Amino acid sequence: MKITSAKFMRGVTGDNEILEDGTPQIAFIGRSNAGKSSLLNSLTGVKKLAITSNTPGRTKQINVFLINNTHYFMDLPGYGYAKAGGRELEKLGKLIHWYLFNSRNNQKVVLLIDSVVGPTVDDLEMLRELEKTGKKIVVVVNKVDKIKKSQYKTQLKKLSEKIQGHKLFPYSSKTKIGIEELSDELLLD
Repeated sequence: MKITSAKFMRGVTGDNEILEDGTPQIAFIGRSNAGKSSLLNSLTGVKKLAITSNTPGRTKQINVFLINNTHYFMDLPGYGYAKAGGRELEKLGKLIHWYLFNSRNNQKVVLLIDSVVGPTVDDLEMLRELEKTGKKIVVVVNKVDKIKKSQYKTQLKKLSEKIQGHKLFPYSSKTKIGIEELSDELLLD
């Protein structure tokens, strides 16, 4: 399904009426610097929809984007950014945990994994916690353009072995690999 419209609605840091309006919500989560903002921009075709930064850990709230007037894409703060202060990390961790595990609004979660780095301890912990919720988990292996062509199949096989039980969606914001497949997976029910 092609994304024909995308707009920023608001940022939320807790309960908000937008979360209760009945619009299906798809959460995007990944470690800081996994490329969530770039993925959201390329997936929607809107260059500056989500703010990208060279500094990881910039997202401090849940950014809500209305897609095709039918779904919300929920851009959650990244996890695992050690340079953030202790209180800031704790606050962001509570926000992520509240939205993913305590609210009942999101039944589909996109987990971004850096395809070159592979799943970190934090990524695997997040995946295991999400598996316990019964939500549909879409695992995107991002930045596949950075894998050498000669190592592409081998690297995807290694990733698949580490993330067993889930279909992997290879993706590249730069070369546009995976846009159609991911759009269909997220928006077609």
